[in-house]
Amino acid sequence: MHAPRNTRGFSLVELMVAVALLAMLLGLAAPSFATWIQNAKTRTASDALQNGLRLAQAEAVRRHRQMVLFRTSDPACTNATAPSASGNFWVLRTVAMVAGEPVTTVQCGQLAEASDGVSVTGPTAVCFSGIGRLVTNTDPGIGGTGCSLAGGTQTFDVNNPRGDRPLKVMVALAGSVRMCDPQRVLSSSQPDGCPS
Repeated sequence: MHAPRNTRGFSLVELMVAVALLAMLLGLAAPSFATWIQNAKTRTASDALQNGLRLAQAEAVRRHRQMVLFRTSDPACTNATAPSASGNFWVLRTVAMVAGEPVTTVQCGQLAEASDGVSVTGPTAVCFSGIGRLVTNTDPGIGGTGCSLAGGTQTFDVNNPRGDRPLKVMVALAGSVRMCDPQRVLSSSQPDGCPS
């Protein structure tokens, strides 16, 4: 003869208490998770810009000729793409060495989707010389927008009003490209901070 087994499951009250605790924990975590998502969008746009700038520098050195990276609102990747200071796309193009030389669009990319709420401010165009350094060029052949070196360092501010962590992408005169957190000051204990 078999002894009856003691089988016991969850009662309805225990299940409701567990669901209520789970709902409270999710309610507490939701705002932090939403902010984390917005900060990730800011980081993604900053990474896209930093990678585009590094590609422009590498292509300038590889081709040993001046290259221009500019922002645009046009998602088309053609030689006719025009610059835009508020654009969410970037275009990498060769700069003509002599008048009449055709230019080549090397690559294009996207900084952020228009619906993301991420904004990028800074220079519309950045030019790299054949040795990978920033250069001034009043007419790199992109429709009247030039490359300037005011201040020596080109700085892009990447912001998202729904997030709490803005970022900067900086290109030094010598060509180094780095992303930093403007809420921190660069030091040995905060290597991700921006120079003061």
